[in-house]
Amino acid sequence: MASTADFRNGLCIEFNDQLFQIVQFQHVKPGKGAAFVRTKLKNLKTGRVIENTFNSGVKVTVARIERRPYQFLYKDDMGFNFMHTETFEQVIISPDLMENADLLKDGMTLEIVFHAETETALSVELPPFVELEVVYTEPGEKGNTASSTAQKPAETETGATIMVPIFVNQGDIIKVDTRDRSYSERVKK
Repeated sequence: MASTADFRNGLCIEFNDQLFQIVQFQHVKPGKGAAFVRTKLKNLKTGRVIENTFNSGVKVTVARIERRPYQFLYKDDMGFNFMHTETFEQVIISPDLMENADLLKDGMTLEIVFHAETETALSVELPPFVELEVVYTEPGEKGNTASSTAQKPAETETGATIMVPIFVNQGDIIKVDTRDRSYSERVKK
């Protein structure tokens, strides 16, 4: 058990019989009345973010979660197959637990979040950046740079479509931010 004084970003708690991760919190002490804590909570099953207010000093149950390193092997009709990098245990993760699954490359190492008491997988966390090869993009037209943010769609080796600057060509390797699917930079070979 923990109280609202123990709140911090990333803490996982049990709330309304579900697991939530604290995304943001703020202690508020109004001039009149009791103090309270405003929070934004992310549901670890659905990914939905809700807002909730806790009275100061309220006890909450802390959920123990573990992040374990896994390597992506392949995808089949059962789901995504991963192998633990230390124990070589294999696990199948359903597609609904994954965000940005089209950015996964074979052999990529990532973290899977497990609920420690029930040993159930909660989510798959990709690394912050991945390097992908551009397999198709329209060539940039000369003189089409009126704005500094001119972009075009590019298809990567994993099948994902990313908006890239005009100077990126087919065959280039780009670094993609997995949190918002944005182009970060071109990687030199």
